[in-house]
This record gives sequence, C-alpha cells and structure tokens, in this order.
Amino acid sequence: MKTRKAFTVLELILCIVFVGIFVVLFFFQKNTVDAMDRDDQRKTAINAMYYALEEGYYEENGYYPEKIDKAETLRWIDPNLFTDPWGINLWQEGGDYKYEASDCKDGKCKQYTLRAEMEKEEDYVKSNRH
Repeated sequence: MKTRKAFTVLELILCIVFVGIFVVLFFFQKNTVDAMDRDDQRKTAINAMYYALEEGYYEENGYYPEKIDKAETLRWIDPNLFTDPWGINLWQEGGDYKYEASDCKDGKCKQYTLRAEMEKEEDYVKSNRH
C-alpha cells in the first residue's frame, strides 16, 4: 500500500488564514506609515511658511499679511508647499492648512496663527513671534 504525501485540507486552510492575517497587518502598517509621512510633509510646509513670514515678510514690512498669497506674500518659499498632501491649496476651503490673521487694520496684522490638521497626532500650530 502506497502512502501519499500531500497537504490536508486543514493545513491548507491554516496557511491561507496566516497569509491573510499577514496581508491585513502589512496594509494596516503601510497606511499608518503613509499617514505619518503626510503629517511630516504638513509640518515641513507650516515651518517653511512660518519662517518665511517671520524672517522674510515681517522683517521687510514690519507687520503680517491679512491673507497669504504665494506670488507676493511668501515668494521666498517653494510654491508647492502651499498645497497639502490631498492637493488642496492653503487659500481653498477644505484643506489641511489654515492661516488666521488677527488684530488687523488696513490689511496689516499684528498676529497670526498657522495650523495644519494632522492625521496621527494633534494639529500642528505655529503663531507669530513678534
């Protein structure tokens, strides 16, 4: 009598279950890492805008703008930084980036807040230092 060496149905099912678990864990981790990368991009953009406002715009004008315009207000930084990871610009509704000027008179403001809505942590916020 010959004995055949082969996988049983139970062994095949267990292998499929283990592979499925590993695939789910891989994609869950990948999504987490991707979200953290997008959060890092947001922080980089907010920091660039912050330093351009402080070191460029304020030093040149003595006040902060009421609104940010990439062509005039913050011409010192890469225009791509005004677009969040979803492709929405700073001045468009629904984007991750917000610029809120306060204590304004005739378009000249004394204070502002830059904010980025994050996926994996609290909002990233920078305020004027002058």
